[in-house]
Amino acid sequence: MKKAITRRNFLKFSGAGIASALLGSTGLISWTPRAEAATINQTFYITEGFITHIDGTDVYYRGFSPDTASLTVPGTQMVVQEGDTVNITIENTLGTDHSFVIDGVVDSGIIPGGSSKTISFTVDKAGSYLYYDGLNAPYNRLVGLHGGFAVMPKGSSDELYLGSPKFVQQYFWVFNEVDPSWHDDIRRGRTPRTAYSPRYFTLNGLSGRPPGAVSNGDPAVDSMADPRSVLRGSIGDRALIRVLNAGLCQQSVHCHGNHVEWLTDHGRILPDPWSKDCIYLEGDKGQVDLIYPFEAPPDAYPPVTTGKYPMHLHTEMSQTAAGGYYMFGSITEIFIE
Repeated sequence: MKKAITRRNFLKFSGAGIASALLGSTGLISWTPRAEAATINQTFYITEGFITHIDGTDVYYRGFSPDTASLTVPGTQMVVQEGDTVNITIENTLGTDHSFVIDGVVDSGIIPGGSSKTISFTVDKAGSYLYYDGLNAPYNRLVGLHGGFAVMPKGSSDELYLGSPKFVQQYFWVFNEVDPSWHDDIRRGRTPRTAYSPRYFTLNGLSGRPPGAVSNGDPAVDSMADPRSVLRGSIGDRALIRVLNAGLCQQSVHCHGNHVEWLTDHGRILPDPWSKDCIYLEGDKGQVDLIYPFEAPPDAYPPVTTGKYPMHLHTEMSQTAAGGYYMFGSITEIFIE
């Protein structure tokens, strides 16, 4: 195995663009619809390295990265359109076998260590998908080899699927959790034998840093300041959130300020979008699509039209790190401005 690429104290995120799929300065996914299908080319490099968590523990990771010099967890977000042909080249820089899978869409098969493979497929169904390494399941996925993939309806910039409720912004929320001993076993080429005991919980690869904590407000490490995760909008700025769970733990996503509109569950369109404050997120590749409506908070007294509200998970362990750092887990903020 090659020597690890060291990336300490932060996760490098790349918004490196593919056609019409960019991250703006606010972290929003920007999309311009096209009348015709296009050919989309993307290259991922499977790399490895270490990330330092809040208690000083260096944890081993692997990622689908944009170049050989970085470690990107989760991998670069991709947005394409129905009818597009997607060519993805996977450069496996490690000495272990890996793969690239989108359930129901594509499976690369084995990509041996030190080799590359290009896979080509056409997307025909709008929706939100997790891409991941399907080998040595679920371990390769859990140690960081996963990311978000979205398919927009042809010709539309504001619908999840044709005829869906409209939105004006869209984000990915990719959740995961980390058992350092499992990560270390994978680094050493061993199959984990201990009971799964996650100590860190992440949103888009980062954890919270509450006020007063070191690095609070640093978007490189603080999920409460990360522009990929933080929701910002004014009244009427409806935000689509593509929620993916790369981890094994079941979760309950709770947004404060407003109820969210629950549109899909594992790609299945709910006949009447539900308005709920807590949304169940299945473990082991769970997926839901939500809209945060940016309405005046209905329960505020006196009434308000602006404010700051949290998003957190309703599993107590997910709000901690290393067994005692409260609010250092999967959490972010929602700003009604």
